[in-house]
Amino acid sequence: MKWTDVNDIAVELADRHPDIDPLTINFVDLMNLVLALPGFTDDSRHCGEKILEAIQQGWIDER
Repeated sequence: MKWTDVNDIAVELADRHPDIDPLTINFVDLMNLVLALPGFTDDSRHCGEKILEAIQQGWIDER
């Protein structure tokens, strides 16, 4: 997975972290959760606020 796989990342986060409310997570913690996902191979330097916002919104929608 890469940063551009926003929907796949959101599904994985929803499955792996049902106890976390995506409305309350900060972007630093969100980025760390994404980087820790199995199969995630992209560089943290390729991540930006817009990507994290899209991932967060996808996670909210997935819930």
